[in-house]
Amino acid sequence: MRGSEPDSRAPGAPATRVHVISDVHGNTEALARAGDGADALICLGDLVLFLDYADHSRGIFPDLFGRRNADRIVALRTARRFEEARALGRELWAGRDRDAEILGAVRKQYAELFAAFPTPTYATYGNVDVPGLWSEYARPGTTVLDGERVEIGGRVFGFVGGGLKSPMNTPYEIGDEEYAAKVAALGPVDVLCSHIPPDLPELTYDTVARRFERGSRALLDAIRTTRPRYALFGHVHQPLARRMRVGATECVNVGHFASTGTPWALSW
Repeated sequence: MRGSEPDSRAPGAPATRVHVISDVHGNTEALARAGDGADALICLGDLVLFLDYADHSRGIFPDLFGRRNADRIVALRTARRFEEARALGRELWAGRDRDAEILGAVRKQYAELFAAFPTPTYATYGNVDVPGLWSEYARPGTTVLDGERVEIGGRVFGFVGGGLKSPMNTPYEIGDEEYAAKVAALGPVDVLCSHIPPDLPELTYDTVARRFERGSRALLDAIRTTRPRYALFGHVHQPLARRMRVGATECVNVGHFASTGTPWALSW
């Protein structure tokens, strides 16, 4: 996938090309190639693979509790029987140090994933990430941004990480007001980068999971008022619409990188 703008460069000036990915979910092999041919890589979060809904044998959960229990919890969550899923989780974790075991597994994944990032990489958190650990693994050349801006090739990129509160209760979910404050802190940008999409049904509905994921009204309001060239995001793995225009802004789901292994390219 690719986006491009009219060429306003001086004759002979080099083009800038940025690769954008989201929802890596443990795909270290593809991540190591994601920056090939680009001036920079942007990662919109969800590095951790806790449970692969397409292959229940992959991830932290089946590593700890086996494929059969992974099948059970996926079935409950897919049926939106969240209380039963939480009860199963409590049963499985009884007598175990949940936080220590999960953090140990996340640390192992982060060590491999951050080592695969090319230079330069600009990254923000997804809803399944653990922000408190990123400073331990981000190497020189990887810049972590959340509610912050950076200039790349003369364009201003703003980053908003994390997700909003949901029944899934993933690690980095925050309240609507806190999320909106991060969006407001950016001000006008050329490219608005977030993990979750703006709150539009075409962009938040997952056609395979058959449910709406949470999108952000604050992102949608910012798009309508500040009119960035692009709004880039991930989170919804199989969206009803991968891209749509909102006024002057092209809204693009950059894809489920864990399954495609292919970045979305933006050049100008």
